[in-house]
Amino acid sequence: MNSIKLKAHAKINLGLDVVRKREDGYHEVRMIMQTIGLYDKLTITRTNNTSIVMNTNLHYLPTDESNLVYKAVSLIRSEFQIEQGVYVNLEKKIPVAAGMAGGSSDAATALYGMNRLFSLNLTKADLMKLGLKLGADVPYCIMRGTALSEGIGEVLTPLPPFPECNVLIVKPGISVSTKYVYENLKLDENTKHPDIDSIIHSIREKDLYGAVNLFSNVLEIVTEKEYPVIRDIKAKMLELGAVGSLMSGSGPTVFGLFDDIKKAEKAFYQFKISDLGKQVFLTDLYHPRY
Repeated sequence: MNSIKLKAHAKINLGLDVVRKREDGYHEVRMIMQTIGLYDKLTITRTNNTSIVMNTNLHYLPTDESNLVYKAVSLIRSEFQIEQGVYVNLEKKIPVAAGMAGGSSDAATALYGMNRLFSLNLTKADLMKLGLKLGADVPYCIMRGTALSEGIGEVLTPLPPFPECNVLIVKPGISVSTKYVYENLKLDENTKHPDIDSIIHSIREKDLYGAVNLFSNVLEIVTEKEYPVIRDIKAKMLELGAVGSLMSGSGPTVFGLFDDIKKAEKAFYQFKISDLGKQVFLTDLYHPRY
């Protein structure tokens, strides 16, 4: 095998709680992660030189050591003394800096691809351990599916698949700094925390409506205040027939879940012609086959 083509899937958060700020400065979280059908395309090719060369369709993305995909390829080469060169082409579709783990998913997929391309025979657990060196979301992006994420995001518990539905993704024309959101999150006795355990119970019962009625993201406290457009998008989602809507991660992307494809398609076109969203996608859930 000299080349491999792969899909790097985005994620959304079906619930996100921040339990506390730890002594080391990191925040302890409890999140329900869900992979969706929206994806980037990654092609990794062996070359006859000894360097890593990277190309992407977005001119503003770095293609050097500051890119997570480059770091993932470099990590594998370093860990397994691989001297052969690698060319990587990344075709981005997942919105950048949007709370959808696009960069982490690309890195996870690069690890998986390097494992296949160089016949390293690493297990999923091996890849997840390596992925943690690149970022807290990377192990989940290797696991994929529906999962409870705890600790700083690295403690993962697989969950039954979330009930099937259509997913409408709307990213407004703003960028949100994850660092800013966490630094401005003030947790006290008045903070309303998401009921993560009850959402998990609804998922186990295959109860779509019970789960979406409990959807909550504690980071919205910060992001919605700074960017009211997020609140506007959520309200519009529900007005157009979504059974539930929530901000993903630290934002600014908002998703809506639909149990009716015709309503989902109508909402998609409504957002495409509105000024609320800069990037709009209609997709579904992605449940990997292990």
